[in-house]
Amino acid sequence: PHWRRWLAPEYRCLVPLTSFAEPRGAGAGNAWFRPNDDRPVFFAGIFVPSWTSVRKLKDGPTTDDLYGFLTCAPNAEVGAVHPKAMPAILTEPEEWHTWLSASWSEARALQRPLPDGSLAIDETPT
Repeated sequence: PHWRRWLAPEYRCLVPLTSFAEPRGAGAGNAWFRPNDDRPVFFAGIFVPSWTSVRKLKDGPTTDDLYGFLTCAPNAEVGAVHPKAMPAILTEPEEWHTWLSASWSEARALQRPLPDGSLAIDETPT
């Protein structure tokens, strides 16, 4: 809900990734995941430049660049480690174009997990 005001195309971005981490649990470190192939992939991101707000009362108003990315239900690989959510990952040029330019009613369909089997545990993340 926090990001709803910034779901218009002018705030969307693509965040490149080679691997990403999800916490394994208390004291167990992170599990790193990577796509099973070498093609470019991106998080569906949000970028809000120069947002002025009060984050800490002692600091008063500050102006900051905000970044975030969409999450969705996890696929099988991520769900085995983190059953709550995983990042929404875009793998095809058509998806990238839709994310960057389509209305939210169309782009929201991209907020879904990758198919099961699309990710592998990455023992040596980059």
